[in-house]
Formats: sequence, structure tokens, C-alpha cells
Amino acid sequence: MKYYTTLDISIDEIYQVGLDEVARIRKGMEEIIAEVGFEGTFSEFIHFLRTDPQFYCDTPKCLLKEASYIAKRIDGRLPQVFGKLPSLPYGVEAVPDEIAPRYTTGRYVPGSYANHRSGTYWVNTYDLKNRPLYNLPALTLHEAVPGHHLQIALAEELKDLPDFRQHTYLSSYGEGWALYSEWLGQELGIYQTPYEEFGRMTYEMWRACRLVIDVGLHAKDWTREQAVDYLASNTALALHNVNTEIDRYIGWPGQALSYKAGELKIRELRYKAENELGDAFDVREFHYMILKNGSIPLFTLEHIMNQWIENNKKL
Repeated sequence: MKYYTTLDISIDEIYQVGLDEVARIRKGMEEIIAEVGFEGTFSEFIHFLRTDPQFYCDTPKCLLKEASYIAKRIDGRLPQVFGKLPSLPYGVEAVPDEIAPRYTTGRYVPGSYANHRSGTYWVNTYDLKNRPLYNLPALTLHEAVPGHHLQIALAEELKDLPDFRQHTYLSSYGEGWALYSEWLGQELGIYQTPYEEFGRMTYEMWRACRLVIDVGLHAKDWTREQAVDYLASNTALALHNVNTEIDRYIGWPGQALSYKAGELKIRELRYKAENELGDAFDVREFHYMILKNGSIPLFTLEHIMNQWIENNKKL
């Protein structure tokens, strides 16, 4: 747990953070259910999302087109909140057929100028009834921009860093940044419908549930069935994805904690900077400072950002 979060936090503390986040996000999800006028229980609304044809594509090309459109909309809004962007482009492709049946919903595959290869945002087009469109904006923000592609490609272009710092990947930093990017999508106006906002929340809930489930499985004697039920009942993830996720947590202890731990730390640092700098706060400069050192432990990031805040208070 300490390796994957790079934080000095106890098992019970991170478990409680998870429970608190699950309760907070659930409240927001209930508000959206009321907003769209759905008459039924939370579980009935989740069933509606998982089964209604309006939320699904019927061809792989349709899903890839939707992902590409969202990606380009995000590209056009990045200068609003970023002063420095990577020059390496990225493409959108389907997860290869031979691995798609057991693969995650989406992934970023890094590119390289040296190897004449762009970055790639992989979208899983296998079993389309388990690939809801309401999750696609959050997935694209996470895997492409301003998530993994922006952060990883920019790190490789930071020439004042040694090689290993350009290519190191620490999960709490990289996955924390990508989850923060999903949250940032609200500021960029990427979520266009209440269902897409619910999709963002279900992704955030997914990561909050990980704090509870990972600790539950590996430190509190949870069974696999308990973990499956907890994730399925709190999120709108397709049941296929729920089961593959739980198996991942069983086989990879601690890694699932890194997403929410990193996102919460970055958001904490942003709130602190906004409150202490007031009108002097510049979101573009804040993001550059978060990204300018490549992938670093959260305790190092916190030290750098606190120093940056203090220096800017003196200007």
C-alpha cells in the first residue's frame, strides 16, 4: 500500500477515506437520478443504464467514432487550462482482437518520436453491449488527454530531466493525474448530458470503491463475492467489467489504491493554491508545476507545490 500510494497512511485510514468518498459520490449520483426524472430505485436506474439501447453502439466503428469525436473536442479546449502541451500526437484505435475479450475498457499506449510512433488511445470494441457511451467522456479524459497521453508525452519532452525521470511511471502520480483529468473535464465542459456526468461519477465511484475493496480483500477477509457485489451495487459498470476488475485487484494488491490517493492529493493541492493565492492563482501555471518534474512520489509533489505556493504569495 505504501509503495503504490507513496503516502504515509494506515490501512484503516485509507479504508475510511474510501467509505467517505463512496458516501459523498453516491449522494451526487442520487441527485442526477432525480434530475433526469427517473422513477425507481438506485439499482433499477443502474439496470436501465446497463440495458437501454440508447447508451450503446451497434458497431465497433460507431464506438471508435464517438471516442475520436470526444478526444478532438477535448483537444480544442486544452489551452484554456494548459500553458504547455506536448508536440507528440496520438491516435484512437481498437484494442487488438486477440486480447480484447479479457482486456480492460480502454488504455493508453505510449508513443515515441525516436521510434516514429504516435501515442495511441485504445478503445475496447469487443462485446459492445458492455461498452456504454455515458462512460466514454471520462474514459477519454483519463486515457488520452489531458490524462495519460498529455502527461507521459510531456514528460518525455522535458529535456532538463535525466532519462530515467522522463520515462519513470509511478502509479499514484500517473493514475492520480488521469483521475484528476476526469474531474477536470467538468471545468472544460466535456460532459454534455446528465448521463455523461453520471458516467463520470460512476468512474469516480469505481475508484473510491477500490479503496474499500482492495483493503477488504487483502486485510479484512472479504470474499470475491463480497467484492463483486460491492462494486456492482455502487457503480454503473458493466457486469463483465466488474468481474474482470475484481480479479485484477485480487492478483495485484495495492495498485488499485493509487488512483484515488493521487487524485485526492492533486485536488487538495489545487484547493490550497486557489485559497492561498486568490486572484494570483493561474490554473495553467498550476498544471505546469504538477507536470514539469515527470512522475514523482506524492510526498515529493506536495513539497514542490507547497514551495511554489509560498513563492507566489511573496510576489
